[in-house]
Amino acid sequence: MPSLIRGPRRHHLPARVLAVSALTTLLAGCGLPALTATSPGAQPHASTTVGGSDPGSATSSSGTPGPSGTGGTTRTSTALTTPAQARAALAQLERLPVKGRAPKTGYARDRFGTSWTDDVDVPGGHNGCDTRNDVLRRDLTAQRLKSGTHGCVVLSGRLADPYTGRVIAFERGASTSSKVQIDHVVALGDAWVKGAQQLTPAQRTALANDPLNLLAVDGPTNSAKRDSDAASWLPPNRAFRCTYVARQVAVKTRYHLWVTAAEKSQMARQLGACR
Repeated sequence: MPSLIRGPRRHHLPARVLAVSALTTLLAGCGLPALTATSPGAQPHASTTVGGSDPGSATSSSGTPGPSGTGGTTRTSTALTTPAQARAALAQLERLPVKGRAPKTGYARDRFGTSWTDDVDVPGGHNGCDTRNDVLRRDLTAQRLKSGTHGCVVLSGRLADPYTGRVIAFERGASTSSKVQIDHVVALGDAWVKGAQQLTPAQRTALANDPLNLLAVDGPTNSAKRDSDAASWLPPNRAFRCTYVARQVAVKTRYHLWVTAAEKSQMARQLGACR
């Protein structure tokens, strides 16, 4: 049986959580693949994924090989979740526990490890590049990479933003980098009050750096989301809402998190409207 993280402290999953493998595999077809465990300019190494199979492969959403020398990453798109994928997510949603929020006492960003650490056992971890740049390489097109970083650091590119539906030009810099931010699809503050307090530090670090839970998005829109769950915030781009909610269900299943009654109701409504 798979374990939640790789390492000396092993946490075995209940049988119900194994279904996340099927759901994350279906989500790959939504244009939201995860990073492969490949370092920039190097050969792939073995990696243990969390709670099941990796929802992506080293191909782009168009089915062509991923860019050489950029970490073996894949691109995202705003492809709609199919009815089959929505049904799989709805079935998984029904298995999630429904509870109220726990107190937010003790929450801090560092409870989920060092921001964008590469020292983590998820796809893309230990590849010599920080998680933020891993996701930028996965999600941006027309990239320009910084020389001398082994194909790691993204200097510029274009983002087809799934949250707004706009195309955003990214330029690395003190006053410009924030135009594109990396969103935790399940916000860390939301995770904290819905089960993450019971995870180990290593498991929380995995949650914060797992490509399944990360998307490059419009900065101001991400800032507006804050720690909201699906009951209080959804992407302005209505066409992406079903895919967004399906992603949240997969993440919450993988990391033993729960949903509130209002959150579950909104998730079911969005998934039920997928066409």
